[in-house]
Amino acid sequence: MSHGFDAATAAPEARGAEEPRLPGLLGTFDRGMRLLNKVILAVGGLCLVAACLVLTHSVVVRYLLKEPTEWQDEMAVYLIIGATFLSAAGVQAKRGHVAIEALTGLLPPAANRVRLLLADVVSLAFCLFFAWKSWSLDHEAWVDGQVSQSTWGPPLWIPYTLMSVGMSLLCLQFVLQIAEALAYGPRAAGWAQPKIGLGADVNRDMHGAAEVAPRGPDPMGQTVSAKVER
Repeated sequence: MSHGFDAATAAPEARGAEEPRLPGLLGTFDRGMRLLNKVILAVGGLCLVAACLVLTHSVVVRYLLKEPTEWQDEMAVYLIIGATFLSAAGVQAKRGHVAIEALTGLLPPAANRVRLLLADVVSLAFCLFFAWKSWSLDHEAWVDGQVSQSTWGPPLWIPYTLMSVGMSLLCLQFVLQIAEALAYGPRAAGWAQPKIGLGADVNRDMHGAAEVAPRGPDPMGQTVSAKVER
């Protein structure tokens, strides 16, 4: 059985329409975060490739050469932690995290606008606590000189720093999107139309091929968009 999501994701790549640029200080902050997220996502991809290579090396050394491995598994974990946490803000900017849209088609647009804003506020509160706790653990690991209990023994401040920076960037991304939603409506804050099936986050103009993208309920109705800067 094929779902509409499959048809959209299978569409050929095409250049989509240019997104509206926000004016003023908010726009500067938005463009800065976009650039930073773009760089981090690229680095995160390289980290995942490096983790795959390290684990492959570990398998070859352990099972073919019959030699013990000390650093490979932990190195791969550190790389994956960095890729996961540092790229969280970039994924949030695209609204790419898992979301459950069971109420989207049941609530009117006005209620959905409030629901989407409240979801961002609650998510921000959780991420602020996570970031604060991560920085506390990072400081403790740095001051106490904590290291891993493995034979390699790398310092624990490395993964804690990756977690702390990643969650702090995610908090900044939430603050930006909440400000954009209050100023210009949810569409300017990255909420795409439509949301369909099992929480799939599919844009109507996905890959610039609107004719093959599925249609679903618009959770926001007509909202105010930021004006495009000329």
